[in-house]
Amino acid sequence: MITQEMPATISGLPNICGDEETVAGATCGTEPVYLTESDIDFGSIQSAFAIALHMQQPLIPAGGGDLQKASIISNLKYMMEHLEIQDNHNASVFHWCYKRMGEFIPQLVAEGKSPRVLLDYSGCLLYGLVEMGLTDVIDSLRQITTDPTYRRYVEWMGCTWSHAVAPSTPVQDFRLHVKAWQHYFAALFGLEALQRVKGFSPAEMALPNHPEVFYEFVKTLKEAGYWWVLVQEHTIEDPETGNGITNPHLPHRLVARNSQGEELSIIAIIKTQGSDTKLVAQMQPYYEAKTLSRVDLAGQSIPLLVTQIGDGENGGVMMNEFPGVYQQAISEASHSQTPALNVTEYLEYLMSLGITENDFPAVQPVMQKRIWDTFTPGGGVEKLEACIRKIEKDDNTFHMEGGSWTNNISWVEGYENVLGPMNTVSAAFAEKVLKSNASTSEHRYRNALFYLLLTQTSCYRYWGQGIWTAYARELCRRAMAIINNDF
Repeated sequence: MITQEMPATISGLPNICGDEETVAGATCGTEPVYLTESDIDFGSIQSAFAIALHMQQPLIPAGGGDLQKASIISNLKYMMEHLEIQDNHNASVFHWCYKRMGEFIPQLVAEGKSPRVLLDYSGCLLYGLVEMGLTDVIDSLRQITTDPTYRRYVEWMGCTWSHAVAPSTPVQDFRLHVKAWQHYFAALFGLEALQRVKGFSPAEMALPNHPEVFYEFVKTLKEAGYWWVLVQEHTIEDPETGNGITNPHLPHRLVARNSQGEELSIIAIIKTQGSDTKLVAQMQPYYEAKTLSRVDLAGQSIPLLVTQIGDGENGGVMMNEFPGVYQQAISEASHSQTPALNVTEYLEYLMSLGITENDFPAVQPVMQKRIWDTFTPGGGVEKLEACIRKIEKDDNTFHMEGGSWTNNISWVEGYENVLGPMNTVSAAFAEKVLKSNASTSEHRYRNALFYLLLTQTSCYRYWGQGIWTAYARELCRRAMAIINNDF
């Protein structure tokens, strides 16, 4: 049992670096973390379902009237202080949404039910809640995360600290986001809780499809100790045919290859297409799972798992309908032939049967078959780029920007005015900070890293022009000032 405590805040900054060896030691385990405590009779069930709640609020330079002097605050705090602005009246509901699973889980357990939920909270959201003094939220989450009575019902997924999307985040920075989230989660909830975080949830479900970027994406997750990653159904393809997959409710083996011919893989759990928030709020995965039966895989009869993720606080359906629908569905599903499960719990059961990652069907990011049909792995980066340019010239529907939760959004096109300053900060951080050999426990390193991560928050691109672009540019200005003055 790991008991070392880590502070959540150090000299006014979130604890996002400095204890890398300790954190890595907590994430390298291969022993089951859920199956030994599970109350599910896997041999008797027909199917199962899993729901995940994604939570995010950006940090913004809005703690005051002068943008260049404003303190960094949570967007939730800004909403609470400016209720006159459209939709900001939802702030109090958001507050409740962030902590309410800490109410629902103990209540259902006390009633003899067997609830499950996967949680995906960005690091910047958690830090914002701490800075706002909303200890009720953190305490509520800590109870269901660490208390042995409840922890088997709740599975956290890792994510990027500042909700950075993988396709448009420099590879070296993406690694820093992944490590920073693990660091901060351990500081808030303990290293033992971090040991139980085995799955990763990409921001906006955006999956890189450029072979080099995707290979590094998978390498980062594997090195961080993750067993599986949640992916969107339409962002992957069958490597043999280039078509979509036929059974999204089976785990798959997500294969990454780079131009040098190196190959890695990680287990993919597939989120099916649809209106995410409504599907989760109305517990569609449960009702779909009830229509499924066991299947044979690697000589074993196994239940299928229907998995869905949606925003945990956005939209009237999630805000208002989810509590009652969730409690009703869990009441029906508990101890039935279609129970709620957590993903790692399910995978650990399959592993206990002798099923391995290699037994799962292979998939790869969309559009990669076009590349591998004409490019031989091992040819090197230059030949790969030439191959990509030729395909792009011949087919204007082909792109290497990566898939996201909706096909009509590119995380690169149309955001040059933001990505330019962001990439400048990234390059300066790599050149001056990383090459300085500064200790990651130094304040100047942590301060520079904090601002680097903030500049790469997806909200500054997703919400387009206006004040959000101004926020992004101001964060980039501050980041450059810190890097230039301190390194």
